[in-house]
Amino acid sequence: MSTLSSQGHTSNSIENNLKFPRLENVTKPQLTTKEAAFYLNRAEQTLRCWAMNENGVIRPIRVNGRLAWSVSEIKDILGVQQ
Repeated sequence: MSTLSSQGHTSNSIENNLKFPRLENVTKPQLTTKEAAFYLNRAEQTLRCWAMNENGVIRPIRVNGRLAWSVSEIKDILGVQQ
């Protein structure tokens, strides 16, 4: 259960901010579905649907059956400098 803080953030969003670095600081080439969902502000299941239907704003690559999302494409979508 998440609670609203005095600054308007839920406790879950504050916890997530501690888990994930700023996108500008990410140096690895791909992200997990959980990480990509956080940066794109979408549910993980939404990204899985994009992958399955091949109709999202970004398409993942598959590595040993797992989805990997391109950091450079996510940065382009969000307008983050590389």
